[in-house]
Amino acid sequence: MSSAGESQERKEALESTILPTQNDCGIQQLNYNGSLTSADKRPGKDDLNPTAFEPPSEQQQPAPSTVHTDVAYSIFTHNQKKFIILTASLAAFFSPLNSQIYLPALNEIAADLNVSASKINLTMTTYMILQGLAPTMIAGFSESAGRRPAYLICFTIYIAANIGLALQNNYAALLVLRMVQSAGSSGTVALSNGVVADIVTSAERGIYIGYASVGGILGPAIGPPIGGLLSKFLGWKWIFWFLTIFSASVFIPLLFFFPETCRKVVGDGSIPPPPLNDSLASYLERRKLAREGREVHYTGPPEGYKVSFPNPFSTLAIIADREAALLLFCNGFVVACLIAVTTGIPSQFAAIYHFNTLQLSLVFLPFSFGSLLSAFTTGKAIDWNYRRYAKALGYPLKKNRQLDLTNFPIERARMEVALPLFYLGAAAMIAYGWVLHYETNLAGPLILLFVMGWAFLAAYQSLNILLVDMHPGRGATVTAASNLFRCLLSAGASAVVVPMIEAMGRGWTYTFAAAVWLLFSPVLFLLIRWGPGWRKEKKAKADRLKAEKEEEKKEAMEAESSQVVYNENSIKQQE
Repeated sequence: MSSAGESQERKEALESTILPTQNDCGIQQLNYNGSLTSADKRPGKDDLNPTAFEPPSEQQQPAPSTVHTDVAYSIFTHNQKKFIILTASLAAFFSPLNSQIYLPALNEIAADLNVSASKINLTMTTYMILQGLAPTMIAGFSESAGRRPAYLICFTIYIAANIGLALQNNYAALLVLRMVQSAGSSGTVALSNGVVADIVTSAERGIYIGYASVGGILGPAIGPPIGGLLSKFLGWKWIFWFLTIFSASVFIPLLFFFPETCRKVVGDGSIPPPPLNDSLASYLERRKLAREGREVHYTGPPEGYKVSFPNPFSTLAIIADREAALLLFCNGFVVACLIAVTTGIPSQFAAIYHFNTLQLSLVFLPFSFGSLLSAFTTGKAIDWNYRRYAKALGYPLKKNRQLDLTNFPIERARMEVALPLFYLGAAAMIAYGWVLHYETNLAGPLILLFVMGWAFLAAYQSLNILLVDMHPGRGATVTAASNLFRCLLSAGASAVVVPMIEAMGRGWTYTFAAAVWLLFSPVLFLLIRWGPGWRKEKKAKADRLKAEKEEEKKEAMEAESSQVVYNENSIKQQE
């Protein structure tokens, strides 16, 4: 139950809320000195002047003009937001859990199904490919039809696949059903970040993205020990029975109590959702409002609401954007480096330290603990740097109000957190390769695994937040695009790392991987320099197209009205 303060906060948010349209979802329209004044204005040399994006202390502080609308971005209270996002994080827990819980049982599965280890490894490769492709289908669907129908599709497919995997007895069924399992679970990762973008402003996004990433971080940490224990004492098929029971226990409460958050469907949360998107919690909330004399009736689907067959084109449109494409490749390559590290752990630690299967599963824990630490520390740093720039530039920071970021140096604000972490992670990777090469004390590689888990995951999280900032209202689609790059590059890294170690040695393999990223990293500095201008150019083009569509719509309505008048006059003349 919410506290009295939260009840008052919710009441004030409801009182200040207006019904959003397709293009009015509670974003404050602010006009600062130097901002675009018309859709036809294109960025010029002044827009790309590097002095325009110097640190806040060196910039001239423009005085913001009047806020034209003062609309709450979301009616949900702080505790409600945390509950919603942690629930979405728990739903996203299954995709990374599936890939890791399966690993300790690979040899046993190969023996039971009488197939080679390479064929069993193929089930991992196809799983990762679907893990990258499936979110591109479900993300665009959730942006128009809503998050709840997307969750319904994902969990239905996932639970059915787990039941099939627990019952199957041949390799072909295992291969196909693992692909179906991946298709069902991987979409929830994109939906998790989409939910964050639905209800949280850019000023608060760092800490909430941290909450959303907890599930994805815990999956790889606890997956191998759970899989090893189940396989050892109950048999490998109980891995899939466990996943069936666990996912059903998460899905049933989500089905009844998780509210619709998609802004094209419910706006700031105050618009009653269509029947397909409704939940028991939303129904009870409307009953409560009715008892207070504020009854809300469903008046039909909002403009922009559309239930259509999932397709990947909205995700491909994100990849076609030049700024997004550079960020996606950079982020994907960093994750590929991490996969190269974790994929090499079993073979290298078994060879150097003579670990058994259970001991090898525990080696992953320092990496996971570092990643978990990043989830709770990086968000605060990201939000602090955002507030620092906003304050220095004279941007008004008001709780639960989203600012127009057209003239805000959001690239610099996010990169200042991400870049030092990227370079720290690269240095740790080089050191990790060489401590393995010289077979030092176990403490050395374990400490470096912790540092890499913290630094790389924190930097990855920072750039993911930047991608969401650059594409407002499309958080799920952006995450799906990021997931596509991450999974495809990771699949390649997992395939080549062991042959590279055998050919080049441990030290030079990880030095080479870090060096490739270091050579590519100057692209991020170019994004700080040119990114704001690219965003302005893109916004000007979008505004121009919007104005043209509105003009065409107006002309069509006038023509229709003229036709109606003409028909009425013709009828009168005939009479």
